[in-house]
Amino acid sequence: MSTQRLQKELKLLARSPLENMRTAPNPNDILEFHYVHFGHKGTPYEGGVYHGKLVFPKEYPFKPPSVIMMTPNGRFEPGKRICLSMSDFHPESWNPMWSVSSILTGLESFFYETTRTAGSVESSMAQKVAYARASMAVNIKSVMFRKLFNDIIVDWREKGGGEDAAAASVAVAEANANAAPAVTWRHLVVVFIVLLLAFFNA
Repeated sequence: MSTQRLQKELKLLARSPLENMRTAPNPNDILEFHYVHFGHKGTPYEGGVYHGKLVFPKEYPFKPPSVIMMTPNGRFEPGKRICLSMSDFHPESWNPMWSVSSILTGLESFFYETTRTAGSVESSMAQKVAYARASMAVNIKSVMFRKLFNDIIVDWREKGGGEDAAAASVAVAEANANAAPAVTWRHLVVVFIVLLLAFFNA
């Protein structure tokens, strides 16, 4: 059932591809559906090429997939499942009428928000820009990306992208070094304890 459904969706996507998106299944497993999202112009993600995957259960379309982004981007943690209403984090809200197209459309919309969720990260504007610049240098290291989206790599290299890979990596390192340290719950606990001790010792 899941295989037939995904094959049908694949044909629909071929006829009506998503804007700013590319999709392709793992040649050895159609339940692993890969996507590439191209960062929107006028955003910190402009120029970024973000590779990710949808991992469908055998019960699809009656159960939702895992949604994962692999390319560092400053919005979602690479390799971690993302909490969306259309992902396996919320099976109670899943609608069997939803498809690969609707899932990726929802993910794209959520990508440009700042709402915190499981799988999201905080980053500065400079970090997001640096990640976008370095995205292809990261992607070409992925065997699956090279296998499914080689034409994107060819186009990038023809535009001189390969020569910029080292500089992009340096930009990411500099952006991370200059970023203010994130305040975590551990920091807050330490501050609370210090204040508590100061109160009792006063």
